[in-house]
Amino acid sequence: MTHSEIEALVKGFIVDAADRPANPRVQQVVLRLTTDLFKAIEDLDLQPSEIWQGLEYLSAAGAAQELGLIAPGIGLERFIDIRSDEAEARAGLAGGTPRTIEGPLYVAGAPVGEGFARLDDGTESGEGEVLFMQGTVHGDDGKPLAGARVEVWHANLKGNYSFFDKSQSAFNLRRTIVTDDNGRYQFRSIVPMGYGCPPGGSTQRLLDLLGRHGRRPAHIHFFVSAPGHRKLTTQINIDGDEYLWDDFAFASREGLVPAVKRIDDPAELASRGLDKPFASIDFDFRLYGECAAAPADEVARRRAAAPTPETGTLRAAA
Repeated sequence: MTHSEIEALVKGFIVDAADRPANPRVQQVVLRLTTDLFKAIEDLDLQPSEIWQGLEYLSAAGAAQELGLIAPGIGLERFIDIRSDEAEARAGLAGGTPRTIEGPLYVAGAPVGEGFARLDDGTESGEGEVLFMQGTVHGDDGKPLAGARVEVWHANLKGNYSFFDKSQSAFNLRRTIVTDDNGRYQFRSIVPMGYGCPPGGSTQRLLDLLGRHGRRPAHIHFFVSAPGHRKLTTQINIDGDEYLWDDFAFASREGLVPAVKRIDDPAELASRGLDKPFASIDFDFRLYGECAAAPADEVARRRAAAPTPETGTLRAAA
């Protein structure tokens, strides 16, 4: 079929077949995506077995909750960020901390600390390197923001995240820190490890067929927000990681790889109650002010949340 014939065919399926009022936006999106899909099937001469295998693959990926990994793996989540960056630039916003992908492993409801929090539960202290990370949250005018919320989460030494890894304690390596009067935050944790997609899972199977690895460098996720300012979604990478600039999720960005200092001064160790050197990272965040010309900064997506008192099980957060 020609492309024009496909366009007419799909219009008949999606638009002309409607016998009641349609949601205009949903109809517009489904019409476009279905048309593009049918054109790709025609242009690539996809066979029925290939089409059904593709549908079965997506069904299995959804059942295994791996669509949230496939999205960054094919660059979709990074593409969304690029579009957001372009929209903010058109709105005249510049100079803020770079955004990068959220990923699929955030959990709402982490305990809150004022100015400081310890993220780890201590179970990996003997194996891992203690990390102190600290900095200031600034507004668009460069002034420190007291009362800003710094939500932080990262993987353990096995590359696993609490809640999704049932062997970890609740909210291990997850906290929300409210900045002090000087806009400062600090947390103690362990230096995280990088990790890979689940071996044999839907994402890794696709990456194998594409001739790609599924590794991520060690990193730490952040949501940073404050009244009157746009919410920032970002993460920093741990400098020196083998996959620092070869992230399967395409999340590495200039400006998000702070220096890691190793502190071994005896007086400094004693002041922190430590008997071995630790890692220290300084990193400031700069938020944009609210801007009506920019797109929404809050992404509506299903996320995990704290257990409900009634059931003690995870609930979904919009």
